[in-house]
Amino acid sequence: MGILFTALVLLILLSAFFSGSETALMTLNRYRLRHLASEGHRGAKLAQKLLERPDRLIGLILLGNNFVNILASAIATVLAMSIFGESGIAIATGLLTLVVLIFAEVTPKTLATRKPETLAFAASYVYTPLLKVLYPVVWLINMITNSLLRMLGAHQENDGNDALSGAELRTVLAESGKHIPEKHVEMLLNILDLEHATVNDLMVPRNEIYAIDLDDEWEEIFEKISNSPHGRVLAYRESIDEVAGIVQLRKVFRPSTQAVVTHADLESKILEPYYIPEHTPLTVQLLNFQREQRRQALVVDEYGDILGLVTVEDILEEIVGAFTDDGHAAQPEIRAQTDGTWLVDGATHLRTLNREFEWRLPTDGPKTLNGMIIEQLESLPEIGSSVTLKGHVFEVIALEGNQVDTARLTVNEEANDSEESED
Repeated sequence: MGILFTALVLLILLSAFFSGSETALMTLNRYRLRHLASEGHRGAKLAQKLLERPDRLIGLILLGNNFVNILASAIATVLAMSIFGESGIAIATGLLTLVVLIFAEVTPKTLATRKPETLAFAASYVYTPLLKVLYPVVWLINMITNSLLRMLGAHQENDGNDALSGAELRTVLAESGKHIPEKHVEMLLNILDLEHATVNDLMVPRNEIYAIDLDDEWEEIFEKISNSPHGRVLAYRESIDEVAGIVQLRKVFRPSTQAVVTHADLESKILEPYYIPEHTPLTVQLLNFQREQRRQALVVDEYGDILGLVTVEDILEEIVGAFTDDGHAAQPEIRAQTDGTWLVDGATHLRTLNREFEWRLPTDGPKTLNGMIIEQLESLPEIGSSVTLKGHVFEVIALEGNQVDTARLTVNEEANDSEESED
């Protein structure tokens, strides 16, 4: 009797081991597992090897678990009949079910979900040699089960389920918590955003390009390049559509020379312009800038007309934020007011509004607030005109020609809450 009781307890412990280790191995973070394995962690390497063929691992675990459970049931029945007679069968069934449920299933599996690495790595040292010993039996079981699975249309193949989509990677970054600094998470998310944006989403419109007309008087040209907030300036003749090239000012005004700069000196330093299509993705253009060793490009439409200008700094600022805040920098596009409203520049990109207020304004049409307001009004804006976008009210308070210079934004918090609930 004592030997049978001892055997029964050992079998319950073995059942707990099989159940807990199965849960631990199957709930391991695959990306952390690869990281630990690449750093030489022995347990992680063994676990990774076992998980390369989960069908074999599951077959081995279930083989061992079912064997010890059936053997435990038989021993419990013998013990119960010895003590209670024929009625002991029912008693043994009820007691063993309760014991297995508590001590061999729920408790070890709950522990495994809380400490998966500790249990999984320890179990890997047991399963690796055990799989070699029982391989013929496991192979036979897997052959039969895989045949049944193929009959049901479930083929065994690597379908890339471990690969993360962009949306899944966003979730991983959002849940990284203290493991990655918040600023770094923000930068990584901004990189993911680049694939959904094109150069015309952040280009400087042609009417705002800081440029010089080579046909102007030299004094006027000299004053403009001397006061330029940029290191490179677009040069054209008569019209911006007649581009001469790009002037790199530091090559014109060399600190090492005291010579007087002339119009001829300026024209001799003009570089050939670089043109790009308007729908080029930002991720592609960033690589193109690197390959072509360029820092700025003129954005053109399908007819070759210039739409605007984009620089490598513009794209990098989409990732890391503004680099500088010097005296030449424009005033903020979005300014908070004491009454809870916001003043928004008409040239503000809708992507900027989406990022600032966590909205989802459409960006497949007009790219700027001015364009969106004109589209909504279906006419030229007037002071006092207002439109509602996603529940938020924009009122035109200043015009510059036929364009919206400034709009007052009144944020609808209920609309924000509804967008969050949709997420």
